[in-house]
Amino acid sequence: MSEPRTALITGANRGLGYATAAELHRRGFRVVVTARNADDAAEAAARIGQDVRSQRLDVTDPASVGAAAGLGQVDVLVCNAGVLLDTGDDPLSVPLDVVERTLTVNLLGGWRVAQAVIPGMVSRGWGRVVFVSSGTGSFTSGLWTGAPAYSVSKAAVNGLTTMLATCTKGTGVLVNAVNPGRTKTRMMPMASRTPEEAAVDIANAATLPDDGPTGVFLSGGARIGW
Repeated sequence: MSEPRTALITGANRGLGYATAAELHRRGFRVVVTARNADDAAEAAARIGQDVRSQRLDVTDPASVGAAAGLGQVDVLVCNAGVLLDTGDDPLSVPLDVVERTLTVNLLGGWRVAQAVIPGMVSRGWGRVVFVSSGTGSFTSGLWTGAPAYSVSKAAVNGLTTMLATCTKGTGVLVNAVNPGRTKTRMMPMASRTPEEAAVDIANAATLPDDGPTGVFLSGGARIGW
């Protein structure tokens, strides 16, 4: 019997990241729960299961990312860590330091972790990478001007997804983005969809078969326009 694959989820101490970690654990993965605070990560991991590992991981800190990546093989990476700092702003007035902080976490954070983890996947010939994106970053449906920094960051994440998929095409590594929809989290407390429901979509993207799609935007299991 083969060893279970290892899944690392960023921002997994609560909300959608936590629900995704729990769903992948339910599907038999060896799960690593990560968060900026080590105690938060450990507490969340313990709630999921005794065999779940935890690790401090601040996606904005290269040393922290390097330490997490150095712990061992990662087969599935879910880039979930993100911030929403500019609800109610508009592109003409949003403070650019807020835009910079948003991009630092939402875009560069995931990019940093991907650079640390994906080369190992390529060398082993198998891997799944899922970026948790948003419909607000879709040019097809229209970027949301009510949170311009967040929307631009997710559009950039979508662009990064396509580039990484191109770089890894034919290697056994699939890289996709998922729009979880309006999900009830701290970012969106009035939404009706539960994190557990949205986590199923993310977990499905993280467990695509070898002939599954790469470089696509998924929502509810279906491809949607960038």
